Amino acid sequence: MDTMSADPLPQPSGGSTFTGITLSLLVAFSSIAINLLIPILSPLLLAIVAGAVLVNLGVLPTSAQPGLDFSAKHLLRAGIVLLGLQLSLQDIAGLGAGMIVVVVVIVTVGLLATLWIGSLLGLSWTQRLLIACGFSICGAAAVAAADAVVEAEEEEVASSIALVVVFGTAMIAVIPILGNLLGLDDHTAGLWAGGSIHEVAQVVAAAGAIGGGALGVAVIVKLARVLMLAPIMAALSIWQRNRSTSTTSPGARPPLIPLFVLGFLAMVVITSTFALPSEVTTPVRYLQTGLLSAAMFALGCGVRRDALRSVGVKPLVLAVASTIVVTAVSLAGVLLVA
Repeated sequence: MDTMSADPLPQPSGGSTFTGITLSLLVAFSSIAINLLIPILSPLLLAIVAGAVLVNLGVLPTSAQPGLDFSAKHLLRAGIVLLGLQLSLQDIAGLGAGMIVVVVVIVTVGLLATLWIGSLLGLSWTQRLLIACGFSICGAAAVAAADAVVEAEEEEVASSIALVVVFGTAMIAVIPILGNLLGLDDHTAGLWAGGSIHEVAQVVAAAGAIGGGALGVAVIVKLARVLMLAPIMAALSIWQRNRSTSTTSPGARPPLIPLFVLGFLAMVVITSTFALPSEVTTPVRYLQTGLLSAAMFALGCGVRRDALRSVGVKPLVLAVASTIVVTAVSLAGVLLVA
């Protein structure tokens, strides 16, 4: 990630990371508190918007910069690692071979189609990759994870996260309505919600609107998509490593498999091996959301108003197209196996 390359803040000559980290965490947990009061508002989106607003108002202290850099990189990766504790291989296996294949197809077709459409629109490789990962895998966490591997521009990261959260939030209402119009039962509509909506929290909200029979299967299908984060990020890292120029020293190239991906997989193994009590999983879920929100705030602090104006409408067009592709492929797959 090209952290703060378009930095509107003066670069400090040194100093502690305390100010920036503290500020990031305060905004993150404030965003979670707002989300608890108004569930439709994503804490990740609230945090990144807060960062963009504060930096463009010019009210952030210069001393915050080292901590913002730290949050955008290290707190992000810690949050992705903890995301693995939400995944149980047994639950995913319980979906059956057919639905697991459908999940793989949803992610694969979503990624390839979004990359192709993005190339037709003339978007940069990194911009279309971020949107493809966010819309096909698991929302803002996938966008940030891909950025950690391919080092996109901050404006591309910010716009991709905003798009994936806004579109996913809109689908909280759209999927239940369409499921009802299509005459889908709760189980089938739940499978569709899990296969098409971007964020885990958004899936929970949509499945709750569909009915009690939808929630369990919707979350499991969504978590199966989240599990695809590991092989996709590993493949991206290998690709990034292989495309390094011959002048790049081996030590400067990205690792074969990023450590945060290995940590993510380790958490999956732990939660699949041990029956962790809710006294552990519930606080960890809030901590994971807090860490990711803190990272989103730090990323937002790297976005200047003038830079966002140059993004244009093409990412929005790609977001619409990607949503249509993922939703259609998910519905077709669910109808085949349900």
